[in-house]
Amino acid sequence: MHTIDFSVTGMTCGNCENHVREEVGEVPGARVLEVSATSGLLRVESETPLDVAAVIAAVDEAGYEATVV
Repeated sequence: MHTIDFSVTGMTCGNCENHVREEVGEVPGARVLEVSATSGLLRVESETPLDVAAVIAAVDEAGYEATVV
């Protein structure tokens, strides 16, 4: 398993977390383990190497910004 943590800025509530979870969940092979508006943490895992750019693009599509921690 491959696990990558991202720092997400702009999330303020549970609804924000749901938007991020939904968008990142559409990235092939990605599974959201944790997303927290309080800490800004997004933890994603996949069985194969994760397409980091696709995850960042998905977070952007949800309306937020992400960087690899």
